[in-house]
Amino acid sequence: MSETLVPEKAHKPASAQRRSDHSMPFILAAFPLLVLFAAAVLLFWLSESKMEGAFRYWEIFIPIVAVVSLVSGWSQAYLAGNSRIWYVVKQAVHWGALIALLYVLNTHGIRALMNAQQYTAVLIYLLAFGTVLAALHMDLKLLVFGLFLAFCAYVIAVPTANPALALVGDIFHIADAQTNPTTASLWVAGIGFVASLFVLVMMRAAMMSKRASAARNAA
Repeated sequence: MSETLVPEKAHKPASAQRRSDHSMPFILAAFPLLVLFAAAVLLFWLSESKMEGAFRYWEIFIPIVAVVSLVSGWSQAYLAGNSRIWYVVKQAVHWGALIALLYVLNTHGIRALMNAQQYTAVLIYLLAFGTVLAALHMDLKLLVFGLFLAFCAYVIAVPTANPALALVGDIFHIADAQTNPTTASLWVAGIGFVASLFVLVMMRAAMMSKRASAARNAA
């Protein structure tokens, strides 16, 4: 009887370990999304509070988003069956072009034509469009985040009588949304984060299905 019980005891920790292995990767995959949304809300608040030099933090944020896009897009490259080397090249060209454009703005006198608010809005618009394009071509999980950045840019570019703030205020019943843009951004970021998690779940399901199919074919 003891010989029968020993395998059963050994089997339970193994299954528990497998369950934890499935849960941890999801947490690790969702964490960068949480950081991106939280950081964007914080930067938006700094910009809305008219903090001097807040645009500099957005400039630092751009390469951070690029690194997250590079790392988190591996799964989509696997699903599409693309070469990992070609994937890294595309990411480098994509984000390198955006950073090079910012360099041109700052070294060719274009930045001097804009005040801090205008330049901040341009920065966020460029980051938003760059993120959306990267999401469509290389990492779909960042699509909603890119749209959230576009919302932030629009609110900063149109500080008064903003239609987007009015719409968010009506949907989430935010009193005086025009004077509480940070509260509105928190609601939009929360909805965007949940939507991004849904995309993440769908991609993980597709990845598990592809790996299972590959394992059956190998067997």
